[in-house]
Amino acid sequence: MAKLLTIQGGKPLNGRVRVRGAKNLVPKAMVASLLGSEPSELRNIPEIKDVDIVTSLLTIHGVKVDHDREAGTLTMDPRETRNATYSEIDTHAGDSRIPILFCGPLMHKNGEAFIPDLGGCRIGDRPIDYHLEVLRNFGAVVDKQPSGIRISAPKGLRGAKLELPYPSVGATEQVLLTAVLAEGITELKNAAVEPEIHDLIQILQQMGAIISVNTDRTIRIEGVERLSGYRHRSIPDRNESASWASAALVTQGDIYVEGAAQRDLTAFLNTYRKIGGEFEVYDDGLRFWHGGGLLQPLVLETDVHPGFMTDWQQPMVVALTQATGVSIVHETVYENRFGFTHALQRMGASIQLHRECLGSNPCRFGQRNFLHSAVISGPSKLHGADIDVPDLRGGFSHLIAALAAEGTSRVTGIEVINRGYEKFLDKLIGLGADVELSER
Repeated sequence: MAKLLTIQGGKPLNGRVRVRGAKNLVPKAMVASLLGSEPSELRNIPEIKDVDIVTSLLTIHGVKVDHDREAGTLTMDPRETRNATYSEIDTHAGDSRIPILFCGPLMHKNGEAFIPDLGGCRIGDRPIDYHLEVLRNFGAVVDKQPSGIRISAPKGLRGAKLELPYPSVGATEQVLLTAVLAEGITELKNAAVEPEIHDLIQILQQMGAIISVNTDRTIRIEGVERLSGYRHRSIPDRNESASWASAALVTQGDIYVEGAAQRDLTAFLNTYRKIGGEFEVYDDGLRFWHGGGLLQPLVLETDVHPGFMTDWQQPMVVALTQATGVSIVHETVYENRFGFTHALQRMGASIQLHRECLGSNPCRFGQRNFLHSAVISGPSKLHGADIDVPDLRGGFSHLIAALAAEGTSRVTGIEVINRGYEKFLDKLIGLGADVELSER
């Protein structure tokens, strides 16, 4: 049966939450363990759905996985890696797109890999065709079949010169996980350089990879013959940290986020201060709270790192509905990420969506008829509503809005939020939220 979350809004969130390893790093680090000839250990593991999915995928491929949930540690032994069937992968992958990143490691280990149809949050175009083209550049042979895709490397994988049309995180990860054991040198231009990418590079370097990152977004990988295991502590989840910060701002609360790291939140913290939020930095986390005055409107454009991250945009939009004046948000990373605003409009927010690029950053979507700019007028008095969660970040943003609104909200589809937010319901209750979970 579907779960229904009933929220009584209007209460500030106060207290402490703990943020563990990054959703955008931990599953990829787990895949990297396949490349090793020895066991690997990954620490600071969050209890989220994506970790469970990758654990299942590793297990069906013969990796022995030991998950100590109390300690937040994963041990992965890839020494008996084997192939899995399309049906096994499809069953265990669910709506995750992570199987595409198994391709390079599995071809190095077993000579081939299989991919079923892939899912993921419906926030924009995330085709796997570019991943497949990247693999072809390394010498892979792609065979599309009715049940899925078989990818093989009959002549082995060789280094390649690549340039991404856009600094895609997923494509950069694909190159890294494939190039480290490929013969020769790989050069990737216009690569993503997010903190999670650098953390993955540190893991691969610890395993024996030779990787350099230049200031012009060029990554150079010298292939090696063998990689060992690793022992690594994941960086904290900067997206979850920013979400709790926005929750403190919108509900006029005060939240200490244990584990949050200032170094990975620079662009967010600048924006948070501009709008009227306050924060303090401690050795083990950050404290966020509403500054007490009127929230200020602003012009905001998402961008790849080191810009304002697209995953921070949706919670911040909720905060901007409470700012006095007109704000403009230009989404330049995913073309369909404003779908979540329909529920905010029903809750009383004044948000208009536009196809034009309402910003100064070069944008891929300006002439493609996507509603990728938003004009937000505030402050708006939010009221409770019935909401169905559309995607991970949009869903958490809906929760923030419902917690700040007057009256009762009923939220369905909250299972999506479990993909990236560890024990989010327990954390909300611990912060004083008036919520009740039931079966619908």
